[in-house]
Amino acid sequence: MPQTPEEESLGSLVAQASSHISDLVRSEIELAKAELRFDAKRVGTAGGLFAGAAFIAHLCLILASFTIAFFLAQWLSMWVSFLIVTVFYLIVAALLVFIGTRKLKGLAGMKRTTRSLKGLKDIATPEEQPLPVAGPVSRDGT
Repeated sequence: MPQTPEEESLGSLVAQASSHISDLVRSEIELAKAELRFDAKRVGTAGGLFAGAAFIAHLCLILASFTIAFFLAQWLSMWVSFLIVTVFYLIVAALLVFIGTRKLKGLAGMKRTTRSLKGLKDIATPEEQPLPVAGPVSRDGT
């Protein structure tokens, strides 16, 4: 005959609660895995779409460069107009490298994390303290 809640022992109630909590944790982990798989698929698809868009934008930049060079060729010779476009892109690339280098010089190098880990190491490995030397112990423990 099943026991009523008033008749159940505290131990069985704790065991049931523990079982329910572990089931809940397992279910939450499975949910997180499912959501992560779904999100990973979406991120992968979006990444592929962005890569395709970047490739097409690159092709458009090449075509725009030819258009500008041919437009300039109306007033200048062909080789000078293509040289102007090339030098312009070289200047833009050099400027981007300069800005990127300046940004890298400002990196902190994880100084706070290193300091925090050193602090944890100091806490985890305290310095050896010599044990006090005591006299012989008698039979009564004194």
